[in-house]
Amino acid sequence: MSWSGPGTYSYSWTPPQRTGRITTSRTELLHLGVAYVVLTACLTLVFSGYTYLGGGLAAPGFHGITVTFLVVAALAALTGFVAHELAHKVVAQRLGFWAEFRASAYGLALAIFTSVLGFILAAPGATVVGGMSEIDRTSWGRTSLAGPMSNLGFALLFYLGAIGTYLAHSDLFVWALLIAYINSWFATFNLFPFGVLDGAKVWRWSRGIWGGALALALAALAVSALALYVYGSPFLGA
Repeated sequence: MSWSGPGTYSYSWTPPQRTGRITTSRTELLHLGVAYVVLTACLTLVFSGYTYLGGGLAAPGFHGITVTFLVVAALAALTGFVAHELAHKVVAQRLGFWAEFRASAYGLALAIFTSVLGFILAAPGATVVGGMSEIDRTSWGRTSLAGPMSNLGFALLFYLGAIGTYLAHSDLFVWALLIAYINSWFATFNLFPFGVLDGAKVWRWSRGIWGGALALALAALAVSALALYVYGSPFLGA
């Protein structure tokens, strides 16, 4: 997810310096680190089923293996969330604009509250972009598309990893499928052409590119969901 200027946030905003270099700050690293830790913890709760409503992925053979859930949650948050936001940042900065991630206290609180109930509604923050004109549809489109495409890249990588581990008769394939599914879902959701979602900016830039990206995301989501349902359900207790 990418937002313009100081936007909804009240953080201090650094004027854009069109250098094209990839830079960061202690503030960004702190915000990104906090959001990553919180989202990892929330995913771990939901995966393990240790929530108010129960559920989760805890099958008899896996119940209580919290390290497994923690590792899977950490990988899912790293690829689905952190890499997504960094992709926005890198493209925006390569185009010469200031861009840094800023966490949302309300979004993180919502993630914590819903994860305790057994599901996640998360808006942990966004990449704030400065100096990019509202009428610069190309720059906004390219910057916004980078996040979902990063998710699709990781979805493909973990899906191929799932195939490899399945052929090797390793139970790790189910976790690879799960991470592929999560990345596919993140890509699909963010490509919806509404509000501040990435899809709205890609839509304004090029409807053809938006349609192609959404088709890829939906295909990846369908394939990973079907594979997870058919091959993963015996391991996840579904």
